Amino acid sequence: MATWTEKQMRSILRELFNAAIKSADPHAVLLDALPEKPRGKCIVVGAGKASAAMAAAIETAWPDVTFSGVVVTRYGHGVPTRQIRIIEAAHPVSDSMSEVASLLILESVKDLTQDDMVIALISGGGSSLMVLPRQGLMLADKQAVNKALLHSGATIKEINVVRKHLSDIKGGRLALAARPAKIVTLVISDVPGDDPADIASGPTVPDNSTPAEVSSILERYHIALPQNIARVVAQTRKAVSADDIDVDIRIIATPTKALQAASAVALSHGITPFILGDALEGESSQLGIFMAGIARSVKYHGQPVKAPVMLLSGGETTVTIGNGIAKRGGRNTEFLLGFANAIGGEKGIWAIAGDSDGIDGTEDAAGALISPDILTRAHEIGLDSKKMLAEHDSYSFFAALDELIKTGPTLTNVNDIRAILII
Repeated sequence: MATWTEKQMRSILRELFNAAIKSADPHAVLLDALPEKPRGKCIVVGAGKASAAMAAAIETAWPDVTFSGVVVTRYGHGVPTRQIRIIEAAHPVSDSMSEVASLLILESVKDLTQDDMVIALISGGGSSLMVLPRQGLMLADKQAVNKALLHSGATIKEINVVRKHLSDIKGGRLALAARPAKIVTLVISDVPGDDPADIASGPTVPDNSTPAEVSSILERYHIALPQNIARVVAQTRKAVSADDIDVDIRIIATPTKALQAASAVALSHGITPFILGDALEGESSQLGIFMAGIARSVKYHGQPVKAPVMLLSGGETTVTIGNGIAKRGGRNTEFLLGFANAIGGEKGIWAIAGDSDGIDGTEDAAGALISPDILTRAHEIGLDSKKMLAEHDSYSFFAALDELIKTGPTLTNVNDIRAILII
């Protein structure tokens, strides 16, 4: 049986995480997905954490094409482009630049013909970055609802259903504005199942959600809308159907492909990869406890797979703040702190978890790494891991132990990457 030093195990986990991110590099995955060049104008629009890098990649791939258009990405995620305008805005709670970008995007697709082409570059984060409040609403209304949803524990799919009904650009309405031009949507998926309607709230995808679904979601998470917002949401408007828009949608990178890239790294080191899926959701700390149980089962019983093994998973977990204390942390560091508390320093078990965009929530780290001795080290410097978890202070915990993973913005986004190494 192969043996690894502590340094080697850390290196393997970092190599695996980096490989997962690289699998979704826009410059590597976009070229093969491009359509034939249009006879008329080529307008590039987009929204998401990867959209600016995608715009730069398409300019590189088509150096002889004259482009116009606007793409919006998160602050710090912009890259130089020659012709396509890049705007940076706030995430996860929108700011005024999100609204400015939406207006400019809609302006860029006006008065087109059938010979023209609109290429929409869509990736995770686009829902917050491209915001156009529905008529009768203000940006502050959307900000308030979005903040309440983010703190409620609602899934990203549920949040996006609500967002569509507060928007005049999501749920296919961007595609509607671009008619009759040909619309090609290139998508880097950050959602389980890779449904383009769920990615950035589907600005070029038909929408079959209803006001009743919105009401159900809000009731489920005890979110009471102010009367002015509730009145607008309840107003009937025609949904954008498949009969209204004809869009060519091409998904070019996915969470599953990222996990497969991570698997290849594990295999190269003689470790069996075991993918649990790209759709593990729920409360971050509770998933950490659950995964600790699986890790123990592997270590002591060889179930569901024998060690040495790398348990791999993706999916967007949630952190419910409620009315409690919330200090510094993100869903990945919270998952890891829950896992560390539950695994209790079990020897031979390591883990890494991080957001593939390089930003775990609103912090400057992608995630963190844990070793078997992490609770011992924490105790030695006076950290109370359980108290810090209860206070949602996981970032501070891992920062104090120098275990944060800091990549900076990766310019892509295929959601969270989690790996547990059991030897």
